[in-house]
Amino acid sequence: MKRDFINLIDFTETELMTIIKESSKWKKGRYSSYGISKNILEGKTIALIFEKASTRTRVSFEVAINELGGNSTFLSVRDLQMGRGEPIKDTARVLSSYVHGIVYRCFSHDMLNDLARYSSIPVINGLSDYGHPVQVMSDLFTLYEHFGDIKKLNISWIGDGNNMANSWIEAHLVLGFSLSMACPEGYEPSDKLLKKALKNRNFRITNNPEEAVKGADVINTDVWISMGDENQEEERKKAFKGFQVNKNLLKKANKNAVVLHCLPAYRGLEIAEDVIESEQSLVFVQAENRLHAQKAILEFIYKKKGANKNG
Repeated sequence: MKRDFINLIDFTETELMTIIKESSKWKKGRYSSYGISKNILEGKTIALIFEKASTRTRVSFEVAINELGGNSTFLSVRDLQMGRGEPIKDTARVLSSYVHGIVYRCFSHDMLNDLARYSSIPVINGLSDYGHPVQVMSDLFTLYEHFGDIKKLNISWIGDGNNMANSWIEAHLVLGFSLSMACPEGYEPSDKLLKKALKNRNFRITNNPEEAVKGADVINTDVWISMGDENQEEERKKAFKGFQVNKNLLKKANKNAVVLHCLPAYRGLEIAEDVIESEQSLVFVQAENRLHAQKAILEFIYKKKGANKNG
């Protein structure tokens, strides 16, 4: 039976921790003769279907697939018939007969679910309007590498209750670390996820960034204006005033707190220049770790017996 990677909440704590720990092995293995198998994708081709621009997701997956012995083919939606209205279920079934997996970076999570439903090969969420699980797995690996035990951490999220925020809530629900979120009114994460998270004593959401970072080991943020929200730029800048991650906000957190941002960053908006370039910033370690986390996710999917019908 195939294994998709769509939402973090679909997995157990043991499964997510396995991926995180394997990410560490892949990172060591890239720079030394660590003695781990690197031919997991030998003879396999993975299609990357991207509706949105990408630097880290595209390049990290292409390099990861190559270094695992496989091939990738990049497919912009404007080059596919689905860009001209072909039903997603037709594209899913056709590609299932050609390739061994699909990474889909899309606007609509519903479309992603339909692609996975009609594909007989694994589908990986490379980003949707609902979640960005491959990014959050890299972030979790970065925190595991820096701190060790993730479950003991107090993590804060400052800013938009967007796809990243949703995936952080899912990670909290599975792994159990403390999570505090500060979002402007009207920009909260998924209601469905909030209802689940609010049952936990170690989850809270507020409209006050200073309250959210109190006692935080990790301060996490993202852009205020995501792809597709450009027509709301001025409205969002007003709504998010006071939600910038800057030195003053950092002083409210624990002394050794670190800062994460999934990039691209708009310095001077959601994060200050002197924060992203500070010693407390793990932003570029976090970006590098995308490569190692993608390898661990691909290993998790393709080392399972019967991962896909073509394999």
